[in-house]
Amino acid sequence: MAQLCRTSHLCRQLLSRSTLARPTGARTVGTTDKWEKDGNISRECWLKAGEQGLLGTDTPAEAGGIGGDFKDAAIIMEEQSYVNCSGPGFALHSQIVMPYITHYGSQEQIDKYIPDMTAGIKIGAIAMTEPGAGSDLQGVRTSAQKDGDDWILNGSKTFITNGYMSDVVLVVAVTNPKAKTRAHGISLFLVDEGMPGFRKGRKLEKMGLKAQDTAELFFEDVRLPASALLGKENHGFYYLMNELPQERLLIGIMSCANCEWQLEETRQYLRSRKAFGNTLSNLQTIQHKLAEMKTEICISRAFTDQCIDLHNMGKLDGSMASMCKYWMSDMQNRIGSQCVQLHGGWGYMWEYPICKSYVDAKVQSIYGGSNEIMKELIARQIVGDERV
Repeated sequence: MAQLCRTSHLCRQLLSRSTLARPTGARTVGTTDKWEKDGNISRECWLKAGEQGLLGTDTPAEAGGIGGDFKDAAIIMEEQSYVNCSGPGFALHSQIVMPYITHYGSQEQIDKYIPDMTAGIKIGAIAMTEPGAGSDLQGVRTSAQKDGDDWILNGSKTFITNGYMSDVVLVVAVTNPKAKTRAHGISLFLVDEGMPGFRKGRKLEKMGLKAQDTAELFFEDVRLPASALLGKENHGFYYLMNELPQERLLIGIMSCANCEWQLEETRQYLRSRKAFGNTLSNLQTIQHKLAEMKTEICISRAFTDQCIDLHNMGKLDGSMASMCKYWMSDMQNRIGSQCVQLHGGWGYMWEYPICKSYVDAKVQSIYGGSNEIMKELIARQIVGDERV
C-alpha cells in the first residue's frame, strides 16, 4: 500500500533494500511477546541485526559503518514499522548516537566505538532527559567538573531508551555553570558501561513500547578521562541543535509508516468481519472513514518523502523536521484511534496488534521534543523570516 503513494526513485531504492529488511522484520514478530515480558530485546537480536547490515546503515564505511545513505536507513525504519515491531531501538542507536560520534568524535573515539556498534556488539544510548528537564535542554543539572586532566561526572538521567542494555552512553552535562546561558556551558561525554560510579537503575514500566528497554541512569563521582569528551568543551548544545532535526525526522518516518500499517491491518479486519448482515467493509460509513484515512496518509507520505530527500541532500532545516515530527506523530495517534474504533471491542484487546500499535503511538508526540515545542520552533521560523 505504501508504495502507491511514493515517488518512483524512492520506490526503486525501497525495493532494493526490502529484500533484506522485510524478512528480518517478519522474523521479529514471533519473539515480540517474549521481549515485552522481559522489557528488552535480546543481545542475540542486536548481533543478528549487525550481521545483516541493519545497524550503522548510513554511517560512512571508512568510519566502520555500512556506507549507505539516509534513504537506506529510512527504509529499514519503515520496514520495522510495517511489521508493527516497536521493540528494537536500532534507529536511536544507529541514526542518533552514532552520528554524534562520527561528526564530532576523534579518530580514536570513532575507532573505539563505531565498528562494534555497526556489528551490534556495543549498544548505544543518549542521556539528555532528567527528572526535572525534558524538552527544555537548558534545564539540565547533570554536571562534569574538571579534576586535572579528568572530568568528574555527577547527576541522573531518566527515560533513557537502550539505557538498560547500553554499552556506551552519550551523556549531556553542564561543564560551565557560570556561562551566560546554559547553551554556552554544556558538553557531551562518552561513558562506558561498568565505569566506577555509573549505575543503571530499574527498567521503567511504560504504557507502551514494552519491549524497548527504558531506564534511569545514575552518575556518582564518575571519573572520566579527557578522551571521554566528545568534540569541544562547552559546544554540546550546538551539537545537539545540529543533530536533533534528524532525530525528529526519524520519528516522523516511523509514525508515517506505522499509519500505513494501521490502515492495512484495519482494512483486512473489516473485509473479514461481518455485522448487520453484511461485511463491515461494504458499509458506506466505514468506506468513507477508510477513504479519509487513506487520503491523509498519502498526503503525509508525500511530505515525509520530501523531507527524506532534502535531508539526504543536506538541505532539511529544523523547521521542516519539526513539522514532520509533529504532524506524523499526531496523525499516528489519530489514525490509531480511528482504527481501534473500527475494530470495535476487539481493538481494545491486547492480543490484537492494533491495540499495541495504538498504545505505542502515544509517546511519539512526546519524545524527541514534545509536539508543543515543535510548534514553537515552527512558529519562530514563520515570524522570524521575511518570506514564509
